[in-house]
Amino acid sequence: MRTLLEVQRKLLPDFLMVMQKRYDILRYIKMMQPVGRRSLAVSLNLTERTLRGEVDFLKSQNLINIFSSGMTLTDEGMEILDKLEGIMREVMGIDIMERKLQDILQVDEVIIVSGNCDEIPWVKKELGKACANRMKQEWESKNTIAVTGGSTMAEVANSLSPDEASRKLTFVPARGGIGEAVQNQANTIVEKMAHRTHASYRVLYVPDQLSGEVYASFMKEPAIKEVISQIKSADMIIHGIGDALAMAKRRNSTPEMLKKLIDGNAVGEAFGYYYDENGKVVHKVLTVGIQLDDLSPEKRVITVAGGKTKAKAIRSYMKGAPSSTVLITDEAAAQELIQGNYTP
Repeated sequence: MRTLLEVQRKLLPDFLMVMQKRYDILRYIKMMQPVGRRSLAVSLNLTERTLRGEVDFLKSQNLINIFSSGMTLTDEGMEILDKLEGIMREVMGIDIMERKLQDILQVDEVIIVSGNCDEIPWVKKELGKACANRMKQEWESKNTIAVTGGSTMAEVANSLSPDEASRKLTFVPARGGIGEAVQNQANTIVEKMAHRTHASYRVLYVPDQLSGEVYASFMKEPAIKEVISQIKSADMIIHGIGDALAMAKRRNSTPEMLKKLIDGNAVGEAFGYYYDENGKVVHKVLTVGIQLDDLSPEKRVITVAGGKTKAKAIRSYMKGAPSSTVLITDEAAAQELIQGNYTP
């Protein structure tokens, strides 16, 4: 397959470009169906005239349906798209990028989805789907799964579905709340994950960031101590990575704190730790939930973050990530990480 693709790139470059374009159209329709032509053209950065020709072709091949409410994939279109997934990974060299990035970051596994979630909203859905599929591979041996909050984690929840093994799971929030939208709070996400997988869940109704006095008081509460103990003993941890300053603002950090992060060149945040580009901790907030010390090698850690703008944040965190980490990211972030500026 690899040899054939290389020959096609030399002799029929237009063929691969057309295949890529039609693959992107089918993927977008699948994720957003029913979807209108204008919305599709804007999202894929195509002129309406160009898209009209592609849509007419896909309709003639019985790959899409066109209704007044928008376009949807036919059963045959779904089947073709599934077959294209593996082929396009080779066409775009994603399988090679995965192995290269795995070597650079020295982690167990790297999974890359095509696209850039900074520019194309449905790429974040693909990240969620990839994470859900990876989680299922180890459900039989993983009884408790700790999950952080955030929009990417919300997409993971949307992608989960039940099976026999999932009924034995318990989902727990990895952190307290940080004041973001309710749908992106860890408590809300674990509840949704449990509902979608027919599993059980626990919640943690405490703020993510506390003063020393309040923290000590909370940790004396038996109910909170019980949940914290379950969180720290989780077999699998699913989390995102944030931009340092964006996360600090979401935590309503003081001007003094923001200045400390700026002066320390902080670029990434995870679990309440702020990192500079070299992976050095610039600041640690007193938070309730999983700490870096809890990420022991026997735990499966799945890190999900994408977008070209997240490359520095991902790189900063991954410098100290446990070797048991599985990184799930998108093509844009992966390309930035592989480039010379982000290699060790």
